[in-house]
Amino acid sequence: MGKTTGFLEYTRQKEAYLPVKERVKNYREFVLTLETDKAKIQGARCMNCGTPFCTTGCPVNNIIPDWNDLVYTGNYQQALETLHSTNNFPEFTGRVCPAPCEAACTLNVNNDPVGIKSIEHFIIEKGFENGWVKPQPAARKTGKKVAIVGSGPAGLAAAQQLARAGHDVTLFEKNDRIGGLLRYGIPGFKLNKDVVDRRIEQMKAEGVTFRPGVYVGKEPLQKITNLAKETISPDQLKKDFDAILLTGGSEQGRDLPVPGRELDGIHFAMEFLPQQNRTDAGDKVKDQIKATGKHVVVIGGGDTGSDCVGTSNRHGAVDVTQFELLPRPPEQENKPLVWPYWPIKLRTSSSHDEGCERDWSVGTKRFEGKNGKVEKLIAARLEWKDGKMSEVPNSEFEVKADLVLLAMGFVAPASQVLDAFGVEKDARGNAKATTDGEGCYKTNVDKVFAAGDMRRGQSLVVWAIREGRQAARAVDEFLMGSSELPR
Repeated sequence: MGKTTGFLEYTRQKEAYLPVKERVKNYREFVLTLETDKAKIQGARCMNCGTPFCTTGCPVNNIIPDWNDLVYTGNYQQALETLHSTNNFPEFTGRVCPAPCEAACTLNVNNDPVGIKSIEHFIIEKGFENGWVKPQPAARKTGKKVAIVGSGPAGLAAAQQLARAGHDVTLFEKNDRIGGLLRYGIPGFKLNKDVVDRRIEQMKAEGVTFRPGVYVGKEPLQKITNLAKETISPDQLKKDFDAILLTGGSEQGRDLPVPGRELDGIHFAMEFLPQQNRTDAGDKVKDQIKATGKHVVVIGGGDTGSDCVGTSNRHGAVDVTQFELLPRPPEQENKPLVWPYWPIKLRTSSSHDEGCERDWSVGTKRFEGKNGKVEKLIAARLEWKDGKMSEVPNSEFEVKADLVLLAMGFVAPASQVLDAFGVEKDARGNAKATTDGEGCYKTNVDKVFAAGDMRRGQSLVVWAIREGRQAARAVDEFLMGSSELPR
């Protein structure tokens, strides 16, 4: 695939970023898609390695070597068709996926991997630019009705697949706009929301019915569903639809029960981030949580924490500090030991480059403040030995903190929805449903399926798309006795 000697002749081409001083002034995307000649060079680096580990590293099993070669030879429309054959939304993964395919790239054994994610981004934008991304309505209708609850990437992928199979699909979303965590979990500077909107328009033309502002459950929880205008009971859905697929996202953040947690100014990341997305959309958010002029501490070193850093810098924070409980990972992984698997190594995001003090092996002991407001965080150094954590004696220190953002992962999907349907849960509070054999993705409740975060817990957008596609096949098989949708 690509040019036979391309991996020897060419270096990795990276997507360019707008300068920090320019990009922190707004909440728009700042990553520049590869130019055509650079995309072709990057495609030429694909090695024709015989066993393409990149496809197994990718959760949706993208046929990466094929579209690398097609980009190299200039067959962009065919590259788009190949890309779409396994991934409904490459415009999402081409922006926010961490690219496990690149970690698995054979060239990554002793060199820089092929820039697979940047090529994917190039292909889909080339497709939209040339009008190649068109609605694909079903040739005939089956007369079967499917309800999908949750409009994140899993729900959207399932809805598109099932609509193309000829089913009447209705997608319910508790928030006022479609997109789930794509809309309200990922900052606009990583994923412009018009990118979500243009795909929704395609799906509408394919026959998908969208119902935003509808909470599915026994009683709406005001704290979570304050934008829901309507409530539908599980019993009503079971009566009106032939199959139901639950695809809600993980939104309940892991808490930090230490002294002082009750002070004002300490918030979950998912209280902070969605408010800015709403403001970006033109909404007026009452009492918005702002980092402007504040000393911000982000607790949690993952992607959500990074998103909090980038948003705080755009608000105009005085400074941002990010703490991680685990030890600082190595700058470079031991490739012969870990390849082709996802390595643990130091990852510096674009948000970190915009301004952030990072620290590892730090445990929060308590928060302190005055007049009910947080003013500082008291922490201690941690020591890790044989996988066990202990506090380093006499290592306590304090940090100024006017705003503390908790970004330590998510504990479970919307358990209220699962409880309302009577769905059995696994040990982690997720919907209990297998992914193989007969009845995959089916819950213990008749004609009710679950996929994405709802079934597997907090995960990546690309895993959500995979589960949505596979669950769509399972639902189609349940309704029709067999399915022509891809596995």
